[in-house]
Amino acid sequence: MARTPSNMLPLSTKAPDFNLFDTTSNSHKTLDTLKGENGTVVMFICNHCPFVVHVNPELVNVANQYSERGIGFIAISSNDVVNYPQDGPELMTKHALENNYPFPYLYDETQNVAKAYDAACTPDLYLFDSELKLVYRGQLDDSRPGNGIPVSGKDLRSSIDNLLKGNPIDALQKPSIGCNIKWKN
Repeated sequence: MARTPSNMLPLSTKAPDFNLFDTTSNSHKTLDTLKGENGTVVMFICNHCPFVVHVNPELVNVANQYSERGIGFIAISSNDVVNYPQDGPELMTKHALENNYPFPYLYDETQNVAKAYDAACTPDLYLFDSELKLVYRGQLDDSRPGNGIPVSGKDLRSSIDNLLKGNPIDALQKPSIGCNIKWKN
């Protein structure tokens, strides 16, 4: 298992726009059509990464809890499907259904969106405010496969709670750790 950290895109960065195929609705979606009224979480994930598999239930819990409060959730897979066919769009659809994803699961075939967000690993999480300015990036929490720490989502939850309350979000943010995005040659 590779342990690749997030690149930590600078805070206040404007969310890069995109128009990607949504494997859960079989249609194209843009950032503008998916963003939340009060904020937006963009998650770079994939089907097979053990780090993502480890946190999938909590990603679903967080999305279910906060989408009711005006936070949009968007999952994107940018992996090279030629060399990693288990992350292909057809299997993304199946994976989203099996994991009860309450959010769209978008396919970044060109990998341009991952590059625009400076994404490095799966999971790589970004929280943007209502004006699509970056306020948090990094880990869901301190749990990793095999480290014995329960998955709680505390880092992302705390950031979303502070955003919704209008409180400052701690600028000391820990990078996510996961499998590297599988870049095309």
